[in-house]
Amino acid sequence: MQVLILNSGSSSLKFQLFLMPQETILCSGIIERIGSKDALFKFKTENNNIEFESQILNHKQGLKLVAEHLLDKNTGIIKSPEDIAVVGHRVVHGGVYFSETTEITEDVKDKINYLCSLAPLHNPANLEGIEVAEDIFPKAKQVAVFDTAFLQTIPEVAYKYAIPNEFLTKHHIRVYGFHGTSHKYVSEKAIAFLGKETSKIITIHLGNGCSMTAVKNGKSVDHSMGFSPLGGLIMGTRSGDIDPALTFYLAEKLNYNLNDINTMLLKKSGMLGLTGYSDLRDIESEAEKGNKACQLALQMNAYRIKKYIGSYAAILNGLDAIVFTAGIGENSNVMRQLICEDLDYLGIALDTEKNNIRSKEIRAINNPHSKVKILVVPTNEELEIAKQAMALIKN
Repeated sequence: MQVLILNSGSSSLKFQLFLMPQETILCSGIIERIGSKDALFKFKTENNNIEFESQILNHKQGLKLVAEHLLDKNTGIIKSPEDIAVVGHRVVHGGVYFSETTEITEDVKDKINYLCSLAPLHNPANLEGIEVAEDIFPKAKQVAVFDTAFLQTIPEVAYKYAIPNEFLTKHHIRVYGFHGTSHKYVSEKAIAFLGKETSKIITIHLGNGCSMTAVKNGKSVDHSMGFSPLGGLIMGTRSGDIDPALTFYLAEKLNYNLNDINTMLLKKSGMLGLTGYSDLRDIESEAEKGNKACQLALQMNAYRIKKYIGSYAAILNGLDAIVFTAGIGENSNVMRQLICEDLDYLGIALDTEKNNIRSKEIRAINNPHSKVKILVVPTNEELEIAKQAMALIKN
């Protein structure tokens, strides 16, 4: 059975075509910098490796381009849209409605749309991907896997905000957390690597969006993001944690309206606001050249992550491993080194030589004397979505 997985990020679209249940990758690729004139399209099969820059202004245009290449007579994989049996979609926010993988119906789409205000950079793109896929692959079952699902095990003491109770009971305002599909996948891989029945680990997902999860015995118990994907760590364009009173100051003293504040915190803050760059590769390059703003931004980013490592080690009452994953976590030896420096008290000691080696395999980069394992675990949200989609349709 051929299963197409679509993973729409705020400015990207990752895709993989699997032969299931064998988990064989028939095709993979990504579109980066969606919304720009120089978006990067990558499409890889066993026999072809296509890469080019083009103007791709939205996710709808990007998905149509993916379909064109899948169906291409010379370089494609499928002969007809009907070859695709299932399309699995990553959806960021499931709210209180979805805690499990779900077959997509009109009612499901309505709820995803309703939740767009809680994940404005993601849910609209996720919904657009669903609707375009329904048009292109009308015979396929459309399945949604929600980022918030793995984080449903976070206890009330951690997910409840210290605001009047009615906001939780009537309006469902609470910590939901995000990147759950990635955290689930890498935590399971890390636990298997450790070979322990009981484990206390912290998974650190670092990409354009960043989040951390405390995982005890395979279950999430706390998470850095909250009601929306805005809180927690410093991200590509998102501020992460700020004093909520700042929003009132901006409105009352600087005459910002709510839309301006929302746009600023979501799209103009984080590393972009600090440096003028949102891509960490550019920031690391500029920092190497002596750019003080970029050097400080890298230090601030690492500092925030260290604070969460410390707090989660306390919540877990110990620590077996920290796990780096996603684009930055897997590839930036600079960020991993900055994060792991001066954590001796927690028993975290990095091996610099191991840290500098690139690999697509799970690997430990701690030195032999480190009490805590430092792991790099490549995430594969697409495979996790495919497995969950297959489990759903079999039932």
